[in-house]
Amino acid sequence: MTALETELEGRCGGELLESCMPVLETERLVLRVPRFEDVPSVVAIANDRRIAEMTANLPHPYAAKDAENWIANAWTSQDHPFLITLKTNGALVGATGFVMPDFGDPEIGYWLGTAHWGRGYATEAARAVVDHLFTDRGADAVAARARVVNPASRRVIEKCGFQWVGAGLTRSRLLASSVPVDKFRLDRTLWASLKAWRDPILRRSAPKVVIGSLV
Repeated sequence: MTALETELEGRCGGELLESCMPVLETERLVLRVPRFEDVPSVVAIANDRRIAEMTANLPHPYAAKDAENWIANAWTSQDHPFLITLKTNGALVGATGFVMPDFGDPEIGYWLGTAHWGRGYATEAARAVVDHLFTDRGADAVAARARVVNPASRRVIEKCGFQWVGAGLTRSRLLASSVPVDKFRLDRTLWASLKAWRDPILRRSAPKVVIGSLV
């Protein structure tokens, strides 16, 4: 066991922590809490500048230490990440999750390994997280943002029902500067209407929530 694993187990109860974490299942995906044994797989797909350029907090190069620190802090603060894995074989394709601030709306985020772009995984995973926030966490609204130079991410957000609410700046860890972003918001009323009235695409990806780790 590494020092980080020892620290996390002492701080959070190790296996007890994971047993309390939700596992979200969609048509093609399983979203679960990251574990230390995932470090090599996370590094293998996250160490890509094309991904880091479009995210706020992903560094490049992305090393094992970065993955270990991310996992050590998962679900112990405001950051609530899931790994996106394929239901068929458990292969890792990316990550998603949400930030739960002390004030304001929770905000979702996501990234995919470049080999998995263009297959609809980001939309399916994001919908699962949105449904989890409204259904299981009682959110009144959910926020999202995308770099203005990232139309693919904007399409994911819009497919989930989010509405554009303005522009702003977000700090990029990779670029060490602020970058322009589009901001989006989805409130509970609109989410419920989309789920109930139309959009079979939204209903198709409604997640099954399982509390506890996968075995």
